Amino acid sequence: MKPDNPNRVPLDVYLSFVSSLSGNRMTLLVGVIVHVATCLAVAAKTQSSVYIPLSVAFLLVFSARMAIFRQFDRVDKESLSHAGIERWERILVASGACTTALLGFASGYAIFLHDSFAELACISVTMATMVSVVGRNYGSRFAVDLQTFFCCLPMIVCSLLAMDFYRGVLSIFLIPFWLTTRAMANGVREFLYENVIARREITIIADRFDTALNNMPHGLVMVDAENRVQVINRKACELLKIGAPERLKDRDLGAVLRYGARYSFMDASQPELILRQLTQVADGNLSRTLIHFPEDLSLEFSASRRADGGAVLIFEDVSSRVKAEQKIMHMVRFDALTGLPNREYFGQLVQEYLAKHPRKSGPLGFMVLDIDEFKHVNDMRGHVTGDHLLCAIAARIKEACGTAILGRLMGDQFILFFPHAKESPSLDLEIRRVHAAIQGHYEVDELTFLVSLSAGYAILESSAFAMDEWSVKADLALFESKSRFRGGISGFEREMDGRYIEQQKLKADLREAVSAQALHLVFQPMFRADGSRIECAEALARWVHPEKGSIPPDVFIRLAEDMGIISDITRFVLFKACSECMTWPDDIAVSVNLSARDLRDADILLVVADALAHSGLDAARLHLEVTESCLIDEPQAVRAILAELRARGITIAIDDFGTGFSSLSYLDTLPLDIVKIDRSFVRNIVEDTRRLKLLRGTVNLARELGLKIVIEGVETEEQLALLNKHRSTDLVQGYVFSQPVPSQNIPLLRQGIGRRAIQRRRNKVA
Repeated sequence: MKPDNPNRVPLDVYLSFVSSLSGNRMTLLVGVIVHVATCLAVAAKTQSSVYIPLSVAFLLVFSARMAIFRQFDRVDKESLSHAGIERWERILVASGACTTALLGFASGYAIFLHDSFAELACISVTMATMVSVVGRNYGSRFAVDLQTFFCCLPMIVCSLLAMDFYRGVLSIFLIPFWLTTRAMANGVREFLYENVIARREITIIADRFDTALNNMPHGLVMVDAENRVQVINRKACELLKIGAPERLKDRDLGAVLRYGARYSFMDASQPELILRQLTQVADGNLSRTLIHFPEDLSLEFSASRRADGGAVLIFEDVSSRVKAEQKIMHMVRFDALTGLPNREYFGQLVQEYLAKHPRKSGPLGFMVLDIDEFKHVNDMRGHVTGDHLLCAIAARIKEACGTAILGRLMGDQFILFFPHAKESPSLDLEIRRVHAAIQGHYEVDELTFLVSLSAGYAILESSAFAMDEWSVKADLALFESKSRFRGGISGFEREMDGRYIEQQKLKADLREAVSAQALHLVFQPMFRADGSRIECAEALARWVHPEKGSIPPDVFIRLAEDMGIISDITRFVLFKACSECMTWPDDIAVSVNLSARDLRDADILLVVADALAHSGLDAARLHLEVTESCLIDEPQAVRAILAELRARGITIAIDDFGTGFSSLSYLDTLPLDIVKIDRSFVRNIVEDTRRLKLLRGTVNLARELGLKIVIEGVETEEQLALLNKHRSTDLVQGYVFSQPVPSQNIPLLRQGIGRRAIQRRRNKVA
């Protein structure tokens, strides 16, 4: 790298080289003293008058150079342009050349005098001065060349003028001296230039490294083989709260951490823990380590060994990530509403308990709780109140269960695990105590609810524990409780296993029967109140089991809903009922029941359309019946589907009206044509006048809304007469007129109605 051309040298480097021309001023003072003394000594020896003026000239040049230096010192270096620096270089070089020109003249004149003392003194001082030229004027190529030229030229000229052959030859050797001096100066200049550039680059790199180091989001500590801190950034000091970085260099890392434990937030045991784990990480035994500190601070460390035995530690604040992971883990493990463990985490807690007590003997308990009729709370009071009630119940269960592990199973069900007890009777009593403690009144949203929970439990030895098996046993016991009475509790018995296996077999047989379309239909007609005409017949599915005989509809329909195949039965009934209706007289319609599952999506629209298209039945002859349970989950979607069916000409009826808790609101909001009043309203109307009044009020309300009335379950002539007396119905469905009959009997029943009418007319004539 040759900085011969100043235009290629960076401005700050060029300025530093030019500034070096005005340095080392003490050597100039020593030099001028030597120069003056030498001239005076030569003048005294040779009695030459030339050296007196030369000594004065040396003093004048020295004074001028000092004045130039002071003026240069006062210049604002930062404001200097390249041209300004170059101008000052010429001035400083010219002032230095004046000194060497005087030395060259003094030496040349001494040669011309042929005085050996004068020659020796002047040439020795001149050569000594020229040696210092390299050290003082390396910053400018022109300074070395010019000063060497003015120094050597007079000596060469005078040697030649002296007409001495040997002196002339010797003077010629000053040219190699000049070239050598020039080369030395250039070498010094190049060397210094390269070092200046390298140092500047190193400084820039160091500044960048320092900036990056102190602005990185991670803490960094570099230690030597003796575990002394070599490098540490500000982030590391901030995270560990151990003071400023410049105070920690060459300190033992353990001592630094112990200082942090003493004066900051760390526990006293944590420095040794950090050092131990960092050693494991640095040795490759761990990939990284996470250490938790007070004040919710979590730092994750990684480390690597260096070739010299030291290590580099890098760590970051992962508190936010740890908190997010903990929150996610809590969301995964715990129910968002009640804060109780969910089913999966509950099972994990139970397994962890059993793993901690592998040798402990004694019975274990497992209980499932179900809130009775909880859906009605959501229907009547809204889901917000329902959620608050769930939380209140969960809190009371948690308070009552003691050491038991509690979890939320699903919806309105809770699950409890009771740890080892000394004997089964005491555990049985504890389970029943918990069940009794959580029954009763709950105050929620300024409302009082009387809550009962049905329960099923199983008590087994820990060696027989299997989560899924116990859950099934507790569910069987719960089913037994709910089938007996609300709010009851039952323990698992072996007979329940048999009933469960039998039920599973029945489900398999039902699935096969539905797949093979082995069900058949019967139809219960709906007569006018006076019995003069059949207007519609309700299609009812029946299943005759090849081994068990006829299975009650409420049994296999409930099984089908549990199995998720109720929509397959609905499709079969729709297609079959529409086809059978085509064989009846044109004024008789057919009615088909839809389940809640059928109305969960719009697929039922396609099924109904396909059934009508396949059979050719007019849409006006198809009635579809829905119950209140269909409206609980997604009432808006159900209303939209029913409105679309009604727009196609299909008659919509609400079935079992009066058995729910919010039936009256449906009369106004649903797209209905018919209200089918449940048989429970009719059962005692002859004996109970209040029930009759309730029935009449409901009928009047429905008629005010323009709805047609069908009374279900009319079984006696007295009930029929009372209904006709008060004109409380439009159609009657019940055993008083007909039981469910096969499809081919519907036309026969109509013919029988015609014959009875003719007979009544004949009796009147007679």
